Amino acid sequence: MAAQREWLETDYYGVLGVSKDASADEIKKAYRRLARENHPDARPDDPKAEPRFKEIGAAYRVLGDAETRREYDEMRRLGASGFGGGRHGGFPGAGAGGAAGTAGFEDLFEQLFQQQGGRGGGFPGGGARRGRRSQRGRDLEAQVHLSFDDALAGVRTRLRVNTDGPCETCNGSRSRPGSQPAPCTQCGGSGQVSLDQGPFAIAQPCPRCGGEGRLVTDPCQTCSGTGRTSRPTELTVRIPAGVRDGAVIRVPGKGGAGANGGRPGDLLVRIDVEPDTVFGRRGDDITLEVPVSYSESALGTKLQVPTPSGGTKTIRIPAGTDSGRTFRVRGEGAPTKGGGNGDLLVTVVLSVPDRLSRQQKQLLEQLAETDDHSERERLMRRREQGTSA
Repeated sequence: MAAQREWLETDYYGVLGVSKDASADEIKKAYRRLARENHPDARPDDPKAEPRFKEIGAAYRVLGDAETRREYDEMRRLGASGFGGGRHGGFPGAGAGGAAGTAGFEDLFEQLFQQQGGRGGGFPGGGARRGRRSQRGRDLEAQVHLSFDDALAGVRTRLRVNTDGPCETCNGSRSRPGSQPAPCTQCGGSGQVSLDQGPFAIAQPCPRCGGEGRLVTDPCQTCSGTGRTSRPTELTVRIPAGVRDGAVIRVPGKGGAGANGGRPGDLLVRIDVEPDTVFGRRGDDITLEVPVSYSESALGTKLQVPTPSGGTKTIRIPAGTDSGRTFRVRGEGAPTKGGGNGDLLVTVVLSVPDRLSRQQKQLLEQLAETDDHSERERLMRRREQGTSA
């Protein structure tokens, strides 16, 4: 994290009302209590609530992270000893408030923390060289194709992914077995070079060796001097019941290996669900279209419909049901994250036969003679009246 002038000017421990040796749990509790008490929604008539709320949040962002807290404490310690100023301090030669040295202040700490990776230890006499910074492993991606039924039920599946790790030939040393890295000629093996900042000399990682103090002169042929190789790995991944098409499941720690002690990346599993020939899906609800005849739609009936679980349900279709009407069967949909199930949405669709038997045709002709066309006739009259007007 780049150094900020506010760190020297603001006592974040005082903002949260905790001591400098407070535990992480005490800091978290203090933050939650103060954030709740000073939230602008809780104090709508207090114009100072929002600034206090923001300051409390800024304090927790610094003190709530162990590494950032160490950086903050180190900078405050150096500021108190005269290296940098607080509200009424500054660099040598600066007036009250440190105004004369503001530009030098910002440049000095910005370069220091950027070069040191926000971890401190870059001042003269600051201790042994830091070495290479730890790096988190990269995230890996895999894709799983599931049937509609497997997506609803959930499955365990084996995946084969290519992950990187320490080279087995050189054990991650990057050098050919039997050879050793040579001391860096630019920093003399210290891993640090001196950056002249006027009255100060600041140590920063050597740009040639990256702060390691050594250079690989005879690289490993297996990994080409990177210290890492890629190899296929098989993993078993649990796909939760009810997973949706296009979902991404994150498997923590199953990605690429970290470097220099860094934690591994994650495995991102992308889900591709094949469409079903009978059912569809809308969120956690399962959809189903069922054809009904004209007589069933007009007279009403009871229908047996399939469910995604493999069973059947009986639904009642009332007389006079229009085509396209949807009926809801509770709890027969996809599993949800909360532990329940969505619903089965059954839509009835009027089925008109392509061919009629002679008897069907005669019966329909008789029915047509009794059809009521009064609504259609009124529609036509309204249209004629509107045209003549």
